Amino acid sequence: MPTPEKITEGIRITAKTKFVPEQSDPARGRYLYSYEITIENLGAQPAQLLTRHWIITDAMGRVEEVRGEGVVGETPYLEPGESFSYTSFCPLPSEYGTMEGTYGMVRPDGAKFDAEIPVFPLGEPYSVN
Repeated sequence: MPTPEKITEGIRITAKTKFVPEQSDPARGRYLYSYEITIENLGAQPAQLLTRHWIITDAMGRVEEVRGEGVVGETPYLEPGESFSYTSFCPLPSEYGTMEGTYGMVRPDGAKFDAEIPVFPLGEPYSVN
């Protein structure tokens, strides 16, 4: 399966996920996934990530939205050609689901835009989605 990616105004966002069985408890409805996000500035202007907005959907169609400042305590500033990667986690009450969203970005001239985070799956290996 290709790595999910989206490009918005020269900012490419890619996502990779992994099931974390040692921190999951399926009998209690707890499935933990790690995800690695890479944000690359393919454009000609710098941009800084200020905010995040996640939309997390589980297998039952329940949607949780998460908003906040930065990512993993940082607000990375990316010059053209630079990238920033981080890993975080998402608990789910079901064995599969999806994540997607936006990063609120700002240019040095104050112009703001939302960089789209591609929809990416959260699922146990070998599960049927």
